[in-house]
Amino acid sequence: MTRVIMHGCNGKMGQTISGLIAADEEIEIVAGVDAYDDGRNSYPVFHTIEECDVAADAVIDFSAAPAVDSLIAYCVEKQIPCVLCTTGLSEEQIAKVEEASGKVAILKSANMSLGINMLLKLLKDAASILAPAGFDIEIVEKHHNQKVDAPSGTALALADSINEELEHSYDYVYDRSQTRQKRTPKEIGISAVRGGTIVGDHDVIFAGADEVITFSHRAYSKAVFGKGAIQAAKFLAGKPAGMYNMGDVVEN
Repeated sequence: MTRVIMHGCNGKMGQTISGLIAADEEIEIVAGVDAYDDGRNSYPVFHTIEECDVAADAVIDFSAAPAVDSLIAYCVEKQIPCVLCTTGLSEEQIAKVEEASGKVAILKSANMSLGINMLLKLLKDAASILAPAGFDIEIVEKHHNQKVDAPSGTALALADSINEELEHSYDYVYDRSQTRQKRTPKEIGISAVRGGTIVGDHDVIFAGADEVITFSHRAYSKAVFGKGAIQAAKFLAGKPAGMYNMGDVVEN
């Protein structure tokens, strides 16, 4: 039985994961952390991670960027592996996470779904063929109107996967409204849409002369992310210090 702390337990993803784990005999939530608590959970909830004194095998984090620094320090101190799912981290925070991975196991992923992580691999093959042939690359992501960060962490992960294959030779362009000029060949355009209750839509467009190839992923429920996070926690429990990703879980 894998024992986990749910960091951000009363958020939408925290509650989704709580429901999924309640029906899973291989894992249990032994404590939650959230600034707001109305007693809805069957497990104890602490207002801050520093207050949590419950032993666990892993932490699943779906919180907010400002809370990540304290979480990482806690995981290093307590030697508890962390499944880090919060997006919108600053470069300084990412550097701290990478440093901490030398002391404790951390699995960091912008998107926990199996489909997205398969797409990350497919895009490398597509980019290696289509980019040299002159295809332009654009990414359009759509999320609900409550999402704070833009572009999404997943959109950036898709761009990074492509750019890694292309030896980091491409620049990212987020806003074309401030300049009046033609598109350059070595850029990846990234656009964000916010509206309604869209769970998560991502389109990667390879536009060439007289043909367009589009890779699309649609998430219809937050459960797809929750299931991935749960599998990641089971995988990460007991692992030595290091930086892991969902590719490790998929291949395991």
